[in-house]
Amino acid sequence: MENKSASGAPRLNYLDNLKVLLTVLVIFHHAGQAYGTGGGWAYQPSNSAEFMPWIWHFFSTNASFFMGLYFLISGYFVPRSYDRHGGKVFIRKKLLRLGIPLLVIGGIMCAATGTVEIGHMWFVESLLVFCLVYALIRRIFPPISGCRVQRLPLWGLLAFALVMGVGSYFIRQVSPQDHWIWPFGIIPLPLEPAHYLQYVMMFAVGVLAGRCGWIEKMGRGVGAASLALGVLFAVGNYVRGDGAWSGFVWRWFGIYESLMCVFISFGLLWLFRECGNWGGRFWKWCAAQSYGAYVFHMFLMLALQHAVDGVWMGAFGKFFFIGAAITVLSFVFTWLVRLIPGVKKVL
Repeated sequence: MENKSASGAPRLNYLDNLKVLLTVLVIFHHAGQAYGTGGGWAYQPSNSAEFMPWIWHFFSTNASFFMGLYFLISGYFVPRSYDRHGGKVFIRKKLLRLGIPLLVIGGIMCAATGTVEIGHMWFVESLLVFCLVYALIRRIFPPISGCRVQRLPLWGLLAFALVMGVGSYFIRQVSPQDHWIWPFGIIPLPLEPAHYLQYVMMFAVGVLAGRCGWIEKMGRGVGAASLALGVLFAVGNYVRGDGAWSGFVWRWFGIYESLMCVFISFGLLWLFRECGNWGGRFWKWCAAQSYGAYVFHMFLMLALQHAVDGVWMGAFGKFFFIGAAITVLSFVFTWLVRLIPGVKKVL
């Protein structure tokens, strides 16, 4: 029997599976932040030997693409959701699925810290804002009825990445990476300007891809070349040290990172479309829990990190153990929460 979504359309298992991979990557990224130089983290190990100086390569490569790809995949489903439900129902569903977790998790964080804080839920909040802006645009303008660009050429991906890169380069002259701002004052909408252009553009291209079928129509040559270029840029980022190459990449990192983002993202989309369209029971289960795992993982991680603080595993051992354990716990915890009546409408 063909696997179909609730709307009756064929289920795109490869996009579900790619979101699972991204969720796991986010969990491991956060697992490493306590043991490296990945920005502020609510837990710091009591043993100073639990430190991995090399892990910044992992953080830097992840940050170049994984949240942008999240936004692209999310944007991909927006046009068909709006077409199927209409504006009012579309907005109500987004407020339910994105707004409620944001309020609940944000409220817990505010109560725990004594400040206005939403932590990793910035992604959920930004996605909600993007969806509401899309709904507003659709109320004013009719949907795209015909796509002039039927298939994405490699030069098109390059041009898209360069526009993103040049914009990011100039933004970073005044707002470097890891500089977060609250642009609307008392409204809790934290954003990192250094990456936010990427997120907006990736969401927008996801919307266009969903409307024009760009992912389904991506040719083998474009997909394979994009993946190869993405891997090449990632390797170039991992081999950076203190020499001339590192200095060159750092100077132009807004452009370098954007190229890495676009080519890795479209390369992974092609790879999963061709080789990752698994639809077994286990993968369907993982896909159903992936959103909740993103929402809940931080609380579970901080609890486990404090619990094993005095246990020596070595820096890498502690990082890998925390990442693997919280991946499993987050998915299982979400599954248990989703057994509560009505929760599946939100998670």
